[in-house]
Amino acid sequence: MRPYEVMVILNVGLDEDVIRSTVDRATQLLKSKGATLGRIDYWGRRRFAYEIKHHNEGYYVLIETTADPPVMAELDRMLHLADEVIRYKVIRVPEKTSGRAKPAKVEAGAGAGADKGTNGA
Repeated sequence: MRPYEVMVILNVGLDEDVIRSTVDRATQLLKSKGATLGRIDYWGRRRFAYEIKHHNEGYYVLIETTADPPVMAELDRMLHLADEVIRYKVIRVPEKTSGRAKPAKVEAGAGAGADKGTNGA
């Protein structure tokens, strides 16, 4: 199972009930295929930087989930076929790895100019 974030932009002209039912349909698909849901954030209405499919605004929803790749492929297909969805993006969140080396911390006074004049002369 891998962590994912799914950003969905829905048509702003839709009724609130239609928006909720579309998100519920997506979450029910995830649950039925064994995915675990995280938080679901309804960001609300936002203005686009440029026109998308003749729309200037969209209703944004963020879904966090942990699922297998075939489940996310099925969700991708469902969102692609939904008429209510203007645009969506499925992003795999990188897992935290404890084996990575941490960057060295810079101590006070050890900056770029701290050793000027200490060349042994």
